[in-house]
Amino acid sequence: MYLARKFGYSVVCSALIFQPASAVAQRPDQRPQSATVTVNITPGRPANRFVPAHALGAGIDGHDKGVTDLQLTPQNIQTMLSAGLKSLTYRLRTELANEVWHWNPQGAWSDASRRQGYWISDFDSQSAISVSYGYRLPRRGNTIDQANNEGFSRLDDGDMTSFWKSSPYLDRQFTGESNSLHPQWIVIEFEKPVPINAIRVLWGVPFARRFKVQYGNFDDVSDIALNVPGTWQDFPRTVFAGSADAPSAGSGAVVVKLANAPIKARWLRILLTESSETNSAATSDIRDRLGFAMRELCAGTIDARGEFHDQIRHGTDRRGQTIIHVSSTDPWHRDGDQDDGIEQPGFDRVYRSGLTNGLPVMLPVGLLYDTPENVANEIRYLRSRGYEFDRVEIGEEPDGQYITPEDFGALYLQWAAAIHRVDPDLKLGGPSLQEIIPDDPTDKIRLGNSEWMRRFLVYLERRGRARDYSFFSFEWYPFDDVCEPVPPQLARAPRLLSDSLRDLARRGLSHRIPWIISEYGYSAYAARAEVNIEGALLNADIVGKFLTLGGDQAFLFGYTPGYVGREIPCTAGNNMLFSMDNQGDITHRFATYFGARMVTQEWLKPGNEEHEIYPAASNVRNGAGKELITAYAVHRPDGLWSVLLINKDPDHTYSVQTRFRNAKNGSASGLTGGVDFFQFSGAQYQLNSHPNNPYPIKADEPDHKVIQSFHPKRTKVSLPPYSLTVIRGGLNR
Repeated sequence: MYLARKFGYSVVCSALIFQPASAVAQRPDQRPQSATVTVNITPGRPANRFVPAHALGAGIDGHDKGVTDLQLTPQNIQTMLSAGLKSLTYRLRTELANEVWHWNPQGAWSDASRRQGYWISDFDSQSAISVSYGYRLPRRGNTIDQANNEGFSRLDDGDMTSFWKSSPYLDRQFTGESNSLHPQWIVIEFEKPVPINAIRVLWGVPFARRFKVQYGNFDDVSDIALNVPGTWQDFPRTVFAGSADAPSAGSGAVVVKLANAPIKARWLRILLTESSETNSAATSDIRDRLGFAMRELCAGTIDARGEFHDQIRHGTDRRGQTIIHVSSTDPWHRDGDQDDGIEQPGFDRVYRSGLTNGLPVMLPVGLLYDTPENVANEIRYLRSRGYEFDRVEIGEEPDGQYITPEDFGALYLQWAAAIHRVDPDLKLGGPSLQEIIPDDPTDKIRLGNSEWMRRFLVYLERRGRARDYSFFSFEWYPFDDVCEPVPPQLARAPRLLSDSLRDLARRGLSHRIPWIISEYGYSAYAARAEVNIEGALLNADIVGKFLTLGGDQAFLFGYTPGYVGREIPCTAGNNMLFSMDNQGDITHRFATYFGARMVTQEWLKPGNEEHEIYPAASNVRNGAGKELITAYAVHRPDGLWSVLLINKDPDHTYSVQTRFRNAKNGSASGLTGGVDFFQFSGAQYQLNSHPNNPYPIKADEPDHKVIQSFHPKRTKVSLPPYSLTVIRGGLNR
């Protein structure tokens, strides 16, 4: 999970009044409003078939140093398992941090004598792996990252001895195709348009023999990964080549004049198209001379006196330097680059903890900052231990790193080939996109991640390698604006998910492969709604809607106990089921925990038996036409019908009649006899009113009763404001 969708961008905040859940309970003089939920059944043709133990899971991730020991105690693990989420996915924080993952601390360096270069973890070490670490990249080009965001770019750090270098794995030596298909680039992001008519470059080695300089004035940073026509404009002087602009020694500073009169630009791109393929180091490793290197970059204006005025801020902190994005980064690093602040739970620790429930785990391998040999050894290690896994995500959140789909595809195929040499039958996929929100019709470029996926898939298909892609994964945190009112967000959430998936399918993503939500939660930002009852409602809605749409697996993020976070002044919270104290003891169970149990234990029949889910809809809409009551109906393997009812109206109680309609013959039926009724609402859960330290002051189990003599036409169930309800029983015939 990334901490913030776009670092450096503001989130619109509005004043909020925090109230305990009791404040939205039904008023004494308020009469329940009548509502109908209709389940449409076509016998033998459900919307989807799924096995709960496979379909519903959770993820574990890297955390601050020492937190893993606090989280994964035997007592905490048993409490986590009680949520009923059986499948497990392992999330890779190092990939988001622009770091190389030493998944096994034991391994070998390409330059062993100096303990530096390219790393390969051992696959046959005998010691169990308890924790593992990422290593910072001394040739890093990105200012920002999606983890702790503590690094900085070497392109504007003010240090003439440091440098950025692009990935050698995007050179023809490794891709097997022309370098013209994978030009590398540097993009400078200014806070606002600034005048530009020159750049000053201090090259590294290998340097660019040919390059191009362009500018842009678009709004969305993600457009730099697609670079569609119209994104960039040429300067009057835009293409450069020869020793004057790229000195053969690779060590001189070069001032390149782009125009006589300055042009205002918000974005500046340097497109690198031909490398010198030289190397200043005493090494025979071909990777050292592939790609492009640059020590320092300046951009600004040359005045009438010939003086250069730099618009770039230089410093060794992301807040002190102008933001720079790069197409790729060389995974070269040193023994001393270990990031001690963040640790990943070790593979042996995870598999021996009981968290896998004996089921195959969906595992990650690094891609953007790793090597094929390292990931191949990861697979060898896990297979040699006899650990169960059947799907491997290659990379994580590439869209957040702004890599082009073609560059990602070139790396993906190299990694896939290396993995399949170890295990030809292993299913590979990904890329765990950080968002799949549909294209914005108001955006000038109007392209999003559905277009990114289309181009990635086309890249694989044109190389005859489409079969190397076996499943699609994405993250689902639908709301960035956590200061905005929650009820409208809850109301539009199901439609947002269905529109997003429809957009992907429209651009060519096949339903013949499994679709997986690799992480889900309310927001990528900490928010009060995540620990309040709204978080439970949204999570249930996500699961129900995704399964109805044909989804294969959905993994909850926030499985391990955590802490309340406050990233934005207006709110505080976290995606988590439990909070813990500094000793690792669980202190609170949040609404999301009780909601998860209602879904896994009451709506569904726990276990490995197949369920069928059928479409259902209510007649309750808000002013925007969005459903305020959503419903999801399953036919369980025990023969019972179970309907999950979600009331997302914070103010009104509804008296709901549920009916089942046979779409084939038009007949109607309903639940009858003894019907189990489970409900979770403000009567069971209330959050305190503290804006910065939210915790429940009431957290009871859902209410349960058996409604005797349930009549399919006359019996109605009451859904209080903000409530989660399950009714379960047999149908009359």
